[in-house]
Amino acid sequence: MSDTTINPDEIAKFAAMADEWWDPRGKFKPLHKFNPVRLGYVRDKAIAQFGKDSTVRRPLEGIRILDIGCGGGLLSEPLTRLGATLVGIDAGEKNIGIARHHAEQSGLEIDYRTTTAEALAASGEQFDVVLNMEVVEHVDNVPLYMESCAKLVKPGGLLFTATINRTPRAYALAIVGAEYVLGWLPRGTHDFSKFLTPDEISALVTRFGLKVVDKVGVVFHPLADEWRQSRDTGVNYMVLAEKPANKPA
Repeated sequence: MSDTTINPDEIAKFAAMADEWWDPRGKFKPLHKFNPVRLGYVRDKAIAQFGKDSTVRRPLEGIRILDIGCGGGLLSEPLTRLGATLVGIDAGEKNIGIARHHAEQSGLEIDYRTTTAEALAASGEQFDVVLNMEVVEHVDNVPLYMESCAKLVKPGGLLFTATINRTPRAYALAIVGAEYVLGWLPRGTHDFSKFLTPDEISALVTRFGLKVVDKVGVVFHPLADEWRQSRDTGVNYMVLAEKPANKPA
């Protein structure tokens, strides 16, 4: 098994589309549509975990968040506006360049770095919240990647994982429907064999010392033209895990 999580073909695939990160009608349109539901989930769970005030303008003040596979910064920027201190990492230099440029244009201070989860974990750095959103289905050596994600979470912190289930319905909707019929995504964006089930994600985070505290599905409602949380985890889903706090001596 590879001792790196980087898949060069996947990096090249996203680099080819990188110029369109901030075009809501471009190749990342599905992520723009998906962003509000995942942002709301992260915000609400972080507020609850760290006892923050949900009524203030910047409720995530004082929370340090790592956005792995940040791309152009679609999650990093709104979380920064909510008060969080953001580090965004991506293995694609072009993605990081675009993210930095857009943050500067937006007047936001975000620490963007071209690096990998395993390299950052090896440095010993840790965060209150680690975001592993729509990344795990694009990496090599999934156990190493998930172990790195777990190491990056501080005791008492949270790890969010969003991905696509490995079910016939997910194949029909996320690949055949989204890539071939509707054209929401370029063909070849996803490889069904790399999809993971919620149980597989849960087993990995548990193996590496975290406790699963929530699982939620995300379903598209065509009439409302929006994604919403659901109990249905058959296609898109999110798993939330907590690293146990250090017990006082």
